[in-house]
Amino acid sequence: MVDLRSDTATRPTPGMRRAIAEAEVGDEQKREDPTVNALEERAAALLGHEAAVFLPTATMANQIALRALSEPGDEVLAEADAHVFRYELGGPAVHSGLAMKPIAGERGLFGPEDVRDAVSHPDDLHMAPSRVLCVENTHNGGGGTVWPLPLLREVCAEARRLGLAVHLDGARLLNAAVASGTPAAGFGREADTVTLCLSKGLGCPLGALLAGSAERMAKARRFKHLFGGAMRQAGIVAAAGLYALDHHVARLADDHANARRLAEGLLAAGVPVDPRVETNFVLLDADALGLGVDEALARLRDEGVLLSTATKRGWLRAVTHLDVSAENVERAIAGAARALAGLTAGA
Repeated sequence: MVDLRSDTATRPTPGMRRAIAEAEVGDEQKREDPTVNALEERAAALLGHEAAVFLPTATMANQIALRALSEPGDEVLAEADAHVFRYELGGPAVHSGLAMKPIAGERGLFGPEDVRDAVSHPDDLHMAPSRVLCVENTHNGGGGTVWPLPLLREVCAEARRLGLAVHLDGARLLNAAVASGTPAAGFGREADTVTLCLSKGLGCPLGALLAGSAERMAKARRFKHLFGGAMRQAGIVAAAGLYALDHHVARLADDHANARRLAEGLLAAGVPVDPRVETNFVLLDADALGLGVDEALARLRDEGVLLSTATKRGWLRAVTHLDVSAENVERAIAGAARALAGLTAGA
């Protein structure tokens, strides 16, 4: 099987496993784990901020950020298909008492005028005051879209002009950095808080980081424990993160190249995909084949190719990652061609 369901499917490499086995550990909750402390310091610099907090998951990191930047009864704005709205189980409402207002975007992107149109005026006592803008880079629902830095700057500047804090959901921020040539800190400095996931393209078994000012991260540590995220000898996991930052960042370009090759091969075989591949996502149009997504997934599985449903209804998603080689991509192209080529809607 070629597993293209998600870049969360990666398994630790032999080198990462050695780093995990040899990690120096301590009590993370007491700030006595030297490996966790080293990872937090490294991540803060990487993301362009003063401090960072190590957390079990990026979903928890996003939710802690929203809680730290708001008060119950406030409103958070994000693109309609943003992860914080679609895939975090109503967390902003549950954990922070936030109203959630979607912004209609194009492949996950929107402009400063969209923020202006969406914001609720703080003096209107009948409406939840808009307090936080969340931007996702790369954008999962958009198909791995990278925010252009000039557009991100315009959007963040407008948000601040309107009195909003900005959270950058950078679960795949290093994919954006590698694809665009913009350092992660270049994106990260535009936001008040930034999330980075370790268990996607970086290939770690788990873990995420939240970065921001020292004052905000002190607040985030309190919410970390409040949300149940306290850990003990977490250096064995943090060691995987340090290893990934040393060995798995530049190679993200390989995943992007593999995704482009996958899209090109599928198009050449007559399988309808979105040719706009910016990072490690390829979107396949099942509707155009006249298939339901479940049938399309089953046909692909029978040919040894695992895909998942995309955010956009009627589409499938293929995600390249550390455990997908160029040879695997060729096998996936051949398998998908056998499963789907020659089909058209209504056939």
